[in-house]
Amino acid sequence: MWALASGHHNHHVPEMPKPACGYIYLHGMQSIALHPVQVSLPITINLVSLTRRWLAKEAMASTSSLSAVLLLCLAVAASAQLSPTFYQTTCPNALATIKAAVTAAVNKENRMGASLLRLHFHDCFVQGCDASVLLSGMEQNAIPNVMSLRGFEVIDSIKAQLETMCKQTVSCADILTVAARDSVVALGGPSWTVPLGRRDSTNANEAAANNELPPPFFDLVNLTQSFGDKGFTVTDMVALSGAHTIGQAQCQNFRDRLYNETNINSGFATSLKANCPQPTGSGDRNLANLDVSTPYSFDNAYYSNLKSQKGLLHSDQVLFTGTGGGTDNIVNNFASNPAAFSSAFASAMVKMGNLSPLTGSQGQVRISCSKVN
Repeated sequence: MWALASGHHNHHVPEMPKPACGYIYLHGMQSIALHPVQVSLPITINLVSLTRRWLAKEAMASTSSLSAVLLLCLAVAASAQLSPTFYQTTCPNALATIKAAVTAAVNKENRMGASLLRLHFHDCFVQGCDASVLLSGMEQNAIPNVMSLRGFEVIDSIKAQLETMCKQTVSCADILTVAARDSVVALGGPSWTVPLGRRDSTNANEAAANNELPPPFFDLVNLTQSFGDKGFTVTDMVALSGAHTIGQAQCQNFRDRLYNETNINSGFATSLKANCPQPTGSGDRNLANLDVSTPYSFDNAYYSNLKSQKGLLHSDQVLFTGTGGGTDNIVNNFASNPAAFSSAFASAMVKMGNLSPLTGSQGQVRISCSKVN
């Protein structure tokens, strides 16, 4: 499951410049994005004035509306400190270098695309997008990560290339964020503009990784709470879950679903049982594709699978009950409308990349991603 956690960094917020990213968060932080989600930059809207006008308008509204305003301010503050042109003069070939390396790695092993995407999720959801997950030990030893996170060598190789080109300039956090986007593109998925300028943490938090990454047995209420706590809407949550259109999961994470749940296609369950025996400890780390139909294409087949009761994880299938309740309508929309899914996914990924970044003089730019300077 894409796990969630949030950072609690205290940021110095400078005088607000014009936004570096063409996404405006309003009303529960629902972002506006257009398919194919390429954005013309910079957008000449003064978000400070916009926020002030909205604050005045909402002054008489409910407390919940005021909370939404505060979320807006936080989102604006985070995104305003990042810019997609951050390395334009200091390391102009950085993005092309990352893209070439990621494309080569995914072409060599299709599974690597999902691994890099998951690595980015597990970074951002624990104390923000600060490359803390790349530090040796610590978060890597957390239960959701140990013996399952992979792709570190790809990031390390990219970092080594960039260090020869632009010494101590491009952060590991930015490399990972861009690599996640390029992984999706390499497998046929949407693209989006990545704001840059994140810096790397000098610490990691194993306890937070254990406590805040939602496990694969979470139900819809738990998932909605976890994602909501990080500023994601329910639509964002369902869209981000669609990342399970690629990648694999270990038997220990879906064994209970195979043998004890009834909302699973019987043929689908039978096909998986040989490689995932019922006794605990037998084949725990055997792998199965999260998307049974197109496991190496980033598409919307995941949602059709849910409608056929072929969600591999419990936390996948709870998104669709077939009763018309819960998130059924969102799943139906994404299953029938690939453009809607692509747009929603790209929008949610930009939000994710804006989770508590270290900027300015905070943190450092690591020379090696696996250790602090």
